[in-house]
Amino acid sequence: MLLHRTRLAYVHIPNLLTDAKRDRAARVYGYVQVWLPEEMIVFFLQEGEVVNATVSADGRLFRTIPIAEGLASVPSGAEFGEVCFHQCEDEQLAVMHASQCGVAQPWPSELNATDSVALMGYLNSTMHDGVVEVRSESGVHYALVRNGLVVRGYFADAPRGATIKDQFMDLMGDLVDAVEPPVVRLWPVPPPLLAQAAPALIAAYRDVIRSTVARLVSLGADGAPSIAEQARLQLLARYPALDAFALASSTKRDPVAATDELTAAVGAWIAELLWIMAPPDGMSPGRLLGEVA
Repeated sequence: MLLHRTRLAYVHIPNLLTDAKRDRAARVYGYVQVWLPEEMIVFFLQEGEVVNATVSADGRLFRTIPIAEGLASVPSGAEFGEVCFHQCEDEQLAVMHASQCGVAQPWPSELNATDSVALMGYLNSTMHDGVVEVRSESGVHYALVRNGLVVRGYFADAPRGATIKDQFMDLMGDLVDAVEPPVVRLWPVPPPLLAQAAPALIAAYRDVIRSTVARLVSLGADGAPSIAEQARLQLLARYPALDAFALASSTKRDPVAATDELTAAVGAWIAELLWIMAPPDGMSPGRLLGEVA
């Protein structure tokens, strides 16, 4: 725990995240969790960089949001709200994000997932590879399963058992006396955590596109804006990230896309535009892009 749960009024979130990038000792894998009156935001960090963000209104149903949107949702000097900063392994970040925004696998209808013996028997018989998530009064816990055996765990409480299997069985045993009904869910092996394109890169790509269209118009290609929009719409099915780049839109909601995915989308859009509408004065597309960049 790098920062205990603290009132948001005492913490400047941009400074906290900037320090994670600047200070070598702070370039950790972890997450920053922010509680606001109406929602909770989780920022995922890899080597001190914010790479993803999720939001939830009730702590159970989450959705992935653009990093810039998450940062903009945290008010500066907020009177209400709390924040904490936890260090963890990259694998835990992937598991957390997958369990927040993915789709769980169904249990057999006849299986009581809170019965530890029945649960372990099911995992062993199916030789399951993936994750068992346990939501209880004490927090959210994850047991990583390979070939039906629990091999690692990320638990909210300090484990008591000598082995990882003992720790998991103790955790399941505590569910018997729980006042609130626990939730036990099954997941496949989670994919690596998606590292979203940085907000600064998204802004730079917006500038390049706008400047390219403006440069074509200044050279006499008055139809460049409409041609650019037509090209964007034609590429939208192949490159969903372009949905956030409508030229005429006043909203600037960032896409949720990896850097290489976004770069490919913007590159295809500009290539399509300059293929249909080459600079009218004979300037090469490469030279025009060079001037714009």
